[in-house]
Amino acid sequence: MRLVFADTFYWVALINPQDDWHKRVIQVSQSLTQTQLITTEEILGEVLTFYSKSGYQSRQKTVTFVRNILNHYQVQVIEQSHQSFYLGFALYQQRLDKGYSLTDCISMNAMKRLEIREILSHDKHFTQEGFTILLP
Repeated sequence: MRLVFADTFYWVALINPQDDWHKRVIQVSQSLTQTQLITTEEILGEVLTFYSKSGYQSRQKTVTFVRNILNHYQVQVIEQSHQSFYLGFALYQQRLDKGYSLTDCISMNAMKRLEIREILSHDKHFTQEGFTILLP
């Protein structure tokens, strides 16, 4: 089965029909047959944070969406740990010349560990580490 990493960008666009990328994300999602999506708890935290000031209905929709991700058979959510933080922090320190966020670094480490090459993102930082962006 094909493994594809899902970044914050993907989930945010998927949740909001008014997002500029929503239609494109839906199209790409429909092409991902026989695919297991991988994401992290850190990414889901970013999604919740992104919508935290969007009002009650948006927050409620996001909570339901994240709960569905956590229970979806085609999505594996990697747990946060001290080690994931520490290794992400180490990569962050090694790439001070880049604009990587700590969550990007944690994601990159998870992708390398699981030998995932493709990511549902629009973040060009991932190409700098040799990953293929599926939402160029």
